Amino acid sequence: MTLRFRNDGTFRVLQMADIQDKPDVDRDTIRLIREAIRKADPDLVVFTGDQIRGYDPAYIDTFLRRRGEQPGARVRLVTEIEARLQGVKRRIAARHDPDVPPTEDIVTIDDLMDETRGKVRRTFAGFLGPVVEAGVPFAATYGNHDFQCGILADEQDGIYREFPGCLNPPVGSPADAADDGSGPAAPHAIPTAGDDAPGDHPRLAATVAASPEAIAPLAIEPGTFAMPVETSDGSGRIAMSVMMVNSGDYADRNTPAERDAQYPLYVANPRGLDLADSDGYGTPSPEAIAWLSDVQRELGRRNGDGRPVPAIAFQHIPPQEFYDVLREVPAWTPNAVEGSRAFAGRCFVLDHDKCRPGSRLGEAIGCADENVGEVDAMREAGGYFALFCGHDHKNAFVGHDDGIDLGYAPTCGFECYGPKSRLRGIRLFEFHEDHPATYVTRMLTWGELVGRYSHNEVRVWFEDHCITDGVGVRDQMRRPATFATVAAALGALAWAIAAPLRRLTRR
Repeated sequence: MTLRFRNDGTFRVLQMADIQDKPDVDRDTIRLIREAIRKADPDLVVFTGDQIRGYDPAYIDTFLRRRGEQPGARVRLVTEIEARLQGVKRRIAARHDPDVPPTEDIVTIDDLMDETRGKVRRTFAGFLGPVVEAGVPFAATYGNHDFQCGILADEQDGIYREFPGCLNPPVGSPADAADDGSGPAAPHAIPTAGDDAPGDHPRLAATVAASPEAIAPLAIEPGTFAMPVETSDGSGRIAMSVMMVNSGDYADRNTPAERDAQYPLYVANPRGLDLADSDGYGTPSPEAIAWLSDVQRELGRRNGDGRPVPAIAFQHIPPQEFYDVLREVPAWTPNAVEGSRAFAGRCFVLDHDKCRPGSRLGEAIGCADENVGEVDAMREAGGYFALFCGHDHKNAFVGHDDGIDLGYAPTCGFECYGPKSRLRGIRLFEFHEDHPATYVTRMLTWGELVGRYSHNEVRVWFEDHCITDGVGVRDQMRRPATFATVAAALGALAWAIAAPLRRLTRR
């Protein structure tokens, strides 16, 4: 498939971040996706990681805290408790003598992995349903929770390609190699998509390319690939490119013995220590960083002029440069948030000289401890005008620093922590082929598209106010509304205690 600007010179993209759901996707999430597609009429949907709630009790038997561990061996206490509340029972795979054939009642690790594959497929069918029904091409990269279900990115890539309209290319052939042009295979039943081939959808049929070279985006690894967008005149010239970057999951410089020693702490407090026992979040691979320049040279070669094309990149985990569009402030500043890890102990607000109107900073930027030079590589390569991420569910700002926009989409899911229901949403971009860098973007929120409340507002309220450590307490107290509520409650409590004391003193 190829992508092309419309006859009016526009191209619309929807960014959906952090769906982070279980096999049966929350109905409010699906409704938000459907309404956003109806409102935006997009030409492309990009999913920027953490589509899967990999730590959900549904995956308790194959859960991976880190890649390379034994599936289901190290499950956090919170998941165990949640499983009990939901009535989910663990089915530990039997370990038996390989020379002795298993009996029918023994559950093997292969059985459990097959069940998990089915659950992943069900999750994809849930949130992709509105996308496939609308006939919109889509692409996905990965976050730090997707793999934790036990199915790694390369296998998830294959499952995505079972759905009509998927632009994730096969990896393992040359970066610019084309597939056979037959479109995504669909060997499994897809409940929401039916058995339609891509050509059965008018929008998808219009994107099928005649040139074999244009069929497959340039790719180097699952979640890292380019999607060229051609001009509207049908000449085949590339006007811009949408880049997907796999930003990694967790850094891990600890030895196995050190990980073993830290595991009990992780089990007891996974949200507070999830990063401490892994040296923080991951980063794009060295190959992905080099690819940022290589792909621009290839796109320039295809255009025949050798010049980098205007490009926007999407990934999950933000790099450290996102802090460059914030302003450090005193700790008592209203609505300030404390930085995390390498930026801990410092408080920040948006720098309104660098950020667009309507931007929101709801939590710390959860970047990696290491700066691998990704943004510098983009600047040196040329053409890149924006990098947008997810990961930090309450953030929805767009800033600009040193020639590149740095922005967020908040969570569009209702099964994970995030802001109020009305602020959860999907980011819309509109580009013009004459100058893609002067794009327009805005949030399509639940409040705008559906209404103020979700069907489970108690859960959403808890997710918005969930506190797991001292930083969370301090950030909550910097919210003027929260501070006023707590102050009023403490004042009322003090009055209730003081009143009997006053009566006693009068006697």
